[in-house]
Amino acid sequence: MNQTEPIPNSSEREAQALRDLENSWQTPRGMIGWLSCTTHQAIGMRYIVTAFIFLLAGGIEALLIRLQLALPNNTLLGPDRYNEIFTTHGTTMMFLFAVPMMEGMAVYLVPLMLGTRNVAFPRLNAFGYWIYLAGAIFLYWGVFTNTAPDAGWFSYPPLSGPAYSPGKRVDFWAQMITFTEVSAMCVASELIATIFKMRAPGMSLNRIPLYCWSMLVQSFMVIFAMPAVMIASSYLLSDRTVGTHFVNPAEGGDPLLYQHVFWLFGHPEVYIIFIPALGFVSSIVTANSRREIFGYPGMVLSIVATGFIAFGLWVHHMFATGLPQIGEAYFTAASMMIAVTSGVQIFCWIATLWTGRLRMTAALHFVFGFIAIFVLGGLTGVILASVSLDVQVHDTFFVVAHFHYVLIGGALFPLFGAFYHWFPKITGRLMNEAVGKLNFWILFIGFNLTFFPMHILGLKGMTRRIYTYGSEMGWELGNILATIGAFIIAAGGVVFLINIFLSRNRGEIAGDNPWDADSFEWAAASPPKSYNFEYLPVATSRYPLWVAASERTFVTGLRNDRREVLVTTLMDAEPHHRLVLPRSSLWPLLTALAVTIGFIGSVFNAWYITYGSILTGLAFVGWFWPRLPVETKP
Repeated sequence: MNQTEPIPNSSEREAQALRDLENSWQTPRGMIGWLSCTTHQAIGMRYIVTAFIFLLAGGIEALLIRLQLALPNNTLLGPDRYNEIFTTHGTTMMFLFAVPMMEGMAVYLVPLMLGTRNVAFPRLNAFGYWIYLAGAIFLYWGVFTNTAPDAGWFSYPPLSGPAYSPGKRVDFWAQMITFTEVSAMCVASELIATIFKMRAPGMSLNRIPLYCWSMLVQSFMVIFAMPAVMIASSYLLSDRTVGTHFVNPAEGGDPLLYQHVFWLFGHPEVYIIFIPALGFVSSIVTANSRREIFGYPGMVLSIVATGFIAFGLWVHHMFATGLPQIGEAYFTAASMMIAVTSGVQIFCWIATLWTGRLRMTAALHFVFGFIAIFVLGGLTGVILASVSLDVQVHDTFFVVAHFHYVLIGGALFPLFGAFYHWFPKITGRLMNEAVGKLNFWILFIGFNLTFFPMHILGLKGMTRRIYTYGSEMGWELGNILATIGAFIIAAGGVVFLINIFLSRNRGEIAGDNPWDADSFEWAAASPPKSYNFEYLPVATSRYPLWVAASERTFVTGLRNDRREVLVTTLMDAEPHHRLVLPRSSLWPLLTALAVTIGFIGSVFNAWYITYGSILTGLAFVGWFWPRLPVETKP
């Protein structure tokens, strides 16, 4: 600084520091800026909005299924079209909605909860989103060009093999799996690094919010489970395209190998979707009961135990394949054991609610609905864990009912509660609580009317994946009720969308912490700035915002003229060093385009793997090319 210049006072220095902070974290304007953005709030919202669009698409497909099955001998859909629609419905809900939505919520919320400014690998975060979007578009490109998959969302061979499914329908499904699972592993990697190494000082492992614990466990599950389904789909794709013999029985392959590898992913997948919902519930219960969660250590241990046990259950999907009885006994025991870990959490939530001062918000309504529905889904799960009972109802609508009670009741109801709970943080406005409670009751009634009759239909022998049935079967009443319930659920979805759009523009101004909640995201502005916190907070308690304001402390010393964050130690979150994160960049998008060319082209010609690899290597050169840090004048 020139000696003739006046020395700025403290208020001027603070204003300049804030301007530097905003300039260093801002995203370039225009389309190029939008495409190059790497801030976690923007990427998280893209995941959330995109996944919600596919929820609507999957919901429309479900309504078409219910219309077809409402009456016997219905001709609304032919058998081939019906196969395409139920396959696309299951694929959309499992791969394009559920996991991306849960990970998108985490991308948005976890850095805020941990008191940091971004995820650990922001460019990887952007790359993961673009790969997910490419895979989703690839699948629906097939839908709109009459190349939709039609062998079920699990695509068992030999039905999905070249002999029984010619053309490219199953190939599109198999390669879409690779897109979405690469994306999921990108998000899992960055969340693990962020939770372990970028927590606020003082946030030791025994002070991490339960939602962050749930995402940590879920992320490890993704890393261990997702490669299995990528291997299974690659077995199937290579059998169909280059003539390998992994799972095609006509060439000596083993279709049971495919089932084992697929369900080694498939059952942990249920808990990959469900475990983040446990974190939503814990946050909502804590804020709306206005007391500390009961049994925090037990909650953490039960989440971790659920993650471990989930990998030991996959064979209960294969009890009808003729396995050794000793193996069936083991998987029966493991399938029943996992109910214990879920029960621990439910009792902890009930104890917290019982001893708290409840605020009956719309979000808490969805929590109560979740507990009721998930308990019933868990009871039918115990039934299916028994070999003798499972064989009787295998591949019937009883399994369909159980599956939806666990996934919709166990994941979608907490997710809607999370939308109502964190909407004011994301937008700065409150959603209408009266409409929210109406929304809950419509969805709760519609859900039970849809799926409870399916238990009875399954016990009456109605099998899955049939496109029509005769009037003499006695299934008409149950199917009519289920179809009515499906349209009630659709009405609930419409009410939710109306509430979203009206509240986004006209809702009551929320303030930074409308629920008087306990975790760091509520200390940030609503909506958060691109840098989250002007001064990074310090955790002095497991519930840092319930500490007296005079006892709260903040981190100083980070530079504001570049994207600098604090890296802390693994166990006790003590400050370790400062890390400069990269600025916005187009290279994640360009790399995703290169990978997309290789993946999509390989469905038609295996040489595209080579071409895509070369393009990806060139994109990585640009991605990792060293750049001098941007400095500003003192």
